[in-house]
Amino acid sequence: MIRPLPDGIKMLTNHQIDHYEAFGSLVLRGLLSQGEIDDLRSASLSVMRQLRGTVEPQADANQSVQPWLERHPSMRDLIDDERIHQIRESLLGPDFWLYGSEGDLQVGDTPWHGSDGHDEDLGWVKVAIYLDPLSRDSGCICVTPSTHRGHGPDGCAALRRRDRSEDFRPFGMRADEIGSVALETEPGDVLVFTERLIHGTFGGGIRRHQVCAKFAANPETERHLAQIKQFYDAITWSTATDASLHQKRPPTDTLDGAKASRVGIRGARFLTCPLP
Repeated sequence: MIRPLPDGIKMLTNHQIDHYEAFGSLVLRGLLSQGEIDDLRSASLSVMRQLRGTVEPQADANQSVQPWLERHPSMRDLIDDERIHQIRESLLGPDFWLYGSEGDLQVGDTPWHGSDGHDEDLGWVKVAIYLDPLSRDSGCICVTPSTHRGHGPDGCAALRRRDRSEDFRPFGMRADEIGSVALETEPGDVLVFTERLIHGTFGGGIRRHQVCAKFAANPETERHLAQIKQFYDAITWSTATDASLHQKRPPTDTLDGAKASRVGIRGARFLTCPLP
């Protein structure tokens, strides 16, 4: 049963859910206030500085960190915010998995990419917040709508593999010439999309600041379980907030070995196991 939400907080509408299912993305305008964005930016940049040990980020390299939102109280609170909770509950149901969070200071283009390792019948949702105004010309996310859905042979398979080569010419075109929809955002907007959707960024400058959390629906088959465990075995993250976050965790052979527990986030389950 979907839990009642506080006054003023609404679940996604049927139209919004249908749009997400059909096209693979949503933009929720003005979900967060400017004050909340300022606090989130301050916390995020503070942790970034601590981790890299320098005052300014490099101008020619991304800084990408997982786990992320667990590293500062202001960011950790966001992941359980009712406005964020209603997004994943609307799209995945009341029983879902938090399977990762990340923070990024991005530089330049991000090549087209889209996961092909997730079954279409297992819901995956990425909730992303950009802390700077972004347009098509300044590096907002561009998407190729409906490429998250299986329709026989994948005509866009060439775009899924994150090809960074200068001579990459899918369909005889430059990557930034491929037909797409630009999801332009202002601080306070929230992007929602699935990793299966082919997406990329072009024309961006330096230090495009993103924070995000990723969720999966409750697995119902052994294949679903295998996909979640495969993803989990490849990453490092924790609810802890110390140096152990930088250590890679041991692989999990069974779901029980990963200890499914309701920790910190209502209606979500963390995949956790002892740190080495």
